[in-house]
Amino acid sequence: MTRPAEAQHGVLVLSCQDAAGIVHAVSGLLVDERCTIVESHQFDSLTSGMFYMRVEFRHVDGVPLDVARLCAAFEPVAQRFGMRWRMADAAERQRVLVMVSQYAHCLNDLLFRNSVGELNLDVVAVVSNHPDLAGTADFYGVPFHHIPVTRETKPEAEAALLDIVRKEQVQLVVLARYMQILSNDLCEALEGRAINIHHSMLPSFKGARPYHQAHARGVKFIGATAHYVTADLDEGPIIEQEMIRVDHSLGPEQLAARGREAETRALARAVRWHTENRVVIQRGRTVVFE
Repeated sequence: MTRPAEAQHGVLVLSCQDAAGIVHAVSGLLVDERCTIVESHQFDSLTSGMFYMRVEFRHVDGVPLDVARLCAAFEPVAQRFGMRWRMADAAERQRVLVMVSQYAHCLNDLLFRNSVGELNLDVVAVVSNHPDLAGTADFYGVPFHHIPVTRETKPEAEAALLDIVRKEQVQLVVLARYMQILSNDLCEALEGRAINIHHSMLPSFKGARPYHQAHARGVKFIGATAHYVTADLDEGPIIEQEMIRVDHSLGPEQLAARGREAETRALARAVRWHTENRVVIQRGRTVVFE
């Protein structure tokens, strides 16, 4: 949820090789800057030897934070421990571009949640390879860009998308059931800042009509996986998964409806956690501070 206007919070997220004194150094710096910790999570990975931490803080007197100055003050600590880190105003609205094709459920869910304050996004554009969902974007007051894609025009279409990303200073791209495979070059350009949603069932039903395939095999669970986009198609670092138990009484269309429910839930949580700086990507997997 978005923070109350009167309570400005900063957030610090970091990862580094585990070593003695990290927590002391971080908390000591915040004390020196007259800040108090309001939320803290940490994880020491015994398998990789890595340490991860997310700290949310505010000034003890409630005065506005000077995030740029705090970043400069934290830099020596980060260098001492070899940290990968980021610090931001926790209430900052990330600039988001949503990509869709013809399925409306994920787009509508994200825009609705954002409209009621459940997400803290500045949705600057909806991009689609079909014109069908222009009305949904217009209802929420979001500019809609129709960029058709064919095998012959794919390079030009992706160039047009990246042009919007640059012009709108987009921080996160969300593939909300965008039914096109992105090129390796585009995946690399959006590395770490593009999230996809995919149906997730065992066995993996690929191709057309996956829920009809699932019904024919008597599937017992319907699910969805939200993950970062990589050139390895649906094998990027996983942020969130949702599972719903089903049984023999449900037909293919009912399974698809359960699937849409799972997709919206998983995608919304993944987008919220990413935009609240709760996700750290490390060596092909994620650490998520819920």
